[in-house]
Amino acid sequence: MDGFEALDQVDRQIIAALQLDGRRTVTSLATDLDIPASSVRYRMKRLEDAGVLQIVGIANPLAIGFDRLALIHLTVRPTTAHAVCKVVSEMPETSYVVMTSGRFDVLAEVICRDVAHFVDVVDRIAAVDGVMSTESSFVLEVHKLAYGWGVPGA
Repeated sequence: MDGFEALDQVDRQIIAALQLDGRRTVTSLATDLDIPASSVRYRMKRLEDAGVLQIVGIANPLAIGFDRLALIHLTVRPTTAHAVCKVVSEMPETSYVVMTSGRFDVLAEVICRDVAHFVDVVDRIAAVDGVMSTESSFVLEVHKLAYGWGVPGA
């Protein structure tokens, strides 16, 4: 599936509904969209397989026993950002890895048990080929953790 153009109106409506309530049943979605449940099931599977849709339970890491949630900003050598993102994305502690514009080239969100674990993660990230420097910020409080921003055209 190549981007937004490959999504039809029904796909957009399914995604929008699941952003509001990820526990919606296939049957309730089918009823609301006036299509067979088998069609909803097929579309959801296709969207998941294409990496467009992921259905997960989201928890506040600080509320479930992790002591350190941090943002690590990376400066990388020219032309290495994609490779750095790939390696950092494979680390189990990373929850969010993006290539950015501006002062830093890559931003990684990491979730760690404690300070010692955090230091280990930073050391491993700093050792990735292409990483020139890191700058970290601890998250002190989470005031919003949301992923439902809507779907254009839904």
